[in-house]
Amino acid sequence: MADLEVVVDILRDGRNQLAERGVDQWQGDYPNVTHVKEDIENGYAYLVKADDGQTVGTLAIVEAPDYFYDKLNGKWLINTENYVVIHRVAIHSRHAGKGYASKLFLSLIEYLETERPEIKSIRLSTNENNMAMQRIATKSGFKKVGTLHGAFRPSELSYVYELLTKVRVA
Repeated sequence: MADLEVVVDILRDGRNQLAERGVDQWQGDYPNVTHVKEDIENGYAYLVKADDGQTVGTLAIVEAPDYFYDKLNGKWLINTENYVVIHRVAIHSRHAGKGYASKLFLSLIEYLETERPEIKSIRLSTNENNMAMQRIATKSGFKKVGTLHGAFRPSELSYVYELLTKVRVA
């Protein structure tokens, strides 16, 4: 909870970055302080730190089941209850363009594959116009598996991605 304001500030900055790019994602009341508090209380909230220890971003890693995807128009790569979902990813604009988002995804995937071998799938979604997140997802090995209509607002279309982890056997 000590980092609540830091996370909220990064997400507000992320909202502004999206607006500047003309992306109608996060332009309403999502994400808000209540979402961040719930993420922290549930152990889902993470800070993204640079090698020098400076906080550059935030994300939430939500444990299954995530009912947000119940109305997926598409098909998962694997039918499993052993998945996590990435939500509310933002790198502060002061640190944009330095590769932190790509490094974040690579570190997250490596962590899940080595420390959480029970996790078979990583899932995420993003607004149809959020090209930056779509590029990072694809670059990180995620496959587009479907769409969600009206996830946060009636007219919103989100693309849904999934990455199967490489379970390593010792």
